[in-house]
Amino acid sequence: MPATRHEPFDLRYTQNFLKSRRLVERLLDRSGIGPEDVVLEIGPGRGRVTACLAGRCRRVIAVELDGALAARLRRTFAGQPRVAVHHGDALTFPLPDGPYKVFASIPFHVTTAIVTRLTGAPNPPQDAYLVMQREAAERFCGVPAGSLYSVLLKPWFEPQVVHRFARADFDPAPNVDVVMLRLRQREPPLVAPSQAQRYRDFVVHCFGGGPVARRLRLGPLGRRGARRLLARLGIDAHAGPAALRFEQWLELFRRTEEAAGPDGWRAVAGAERRLRRLQAGLQRPRRAPSGARRHAGGPPRR
Repeated sequence: MPATRHEPFDLRYTQNFLKSRRLVERLLDRSGIGPEDVVLEIGPGRGRVTACLAGRCRRVIAVELDGALAARLRRTFAGQPRVAVHHGDALTFPLPDGPYKVFASIPFHVTTAIVTRLTGAPNPPQDAYLVMQREAAERFCGVPAGSLYSVLLKPWFEPQVVHRFARADFDPAPNVDVVMLRLRQREPPLVAPSQAQRYRDFVVHCFGGGPVARRLRLGPLGRRGARRLLARLGIDAHAGPAALRFEQWLELFRRTEEAAGPDGWRAVAGAERRLRRLQAGLQRPRRAPSGARRHAGGPPRR
């Protein structure tokens, strides 16, 4: 994950609270959260979601960055042993050791960083339901066009938009469209653990600029091998990485794994690490109103 920079910002500009308990209950009815689950809630805010979770699962771990809100939540749930409220940063707070799920309306400005943290953790959630901006959810789903984020995420998680909110569902009403994205962990994953880093380097290398055919020529296959493989898979030689479906990426990786020699893979090795270093170098702090802290993230990592 890229180096994280912290800078001041005002929580009031990034938090949009769900107003209706009935809506939250309806969303939970349709979720996979049950009475035996441990649920991590990120950014509980005023506690409306927390209260609904407390009546449905074994334990709620609520992590709130705003000190005043965390203190208020502790008072509200003081008599409920199922709820543990923590004043902390969800990007550094220790994740549960055992099986857990996530249900949260997250601050939009840290969406990528939170998804990166959860999906790249040594013990990721079995299932996550995250309220986020529609454009961010589409990026993780890879629609309408493929994205580096989606191709890196999908071998391990199945992303799906499960609800579309009205802007009036929130206080204050956001000026963007909002959805709930479900990230369900795949069991088993579509890429073996022993191949995970090679897959990630391969994908990052192929998203490095220009048509996929060019990136394959510069990497593991060479000109002739790239042309033959793309023709065999029915992929246009001029297609850019965003034009490929996720299933095509899996097949392309598997066929390349079979065909490429050690010299070819040496050209690809470390591509993800180089990208993250570049991202960290490009991040620059910006001035913002004082209040709390801001974070930057990168593509979800496994």
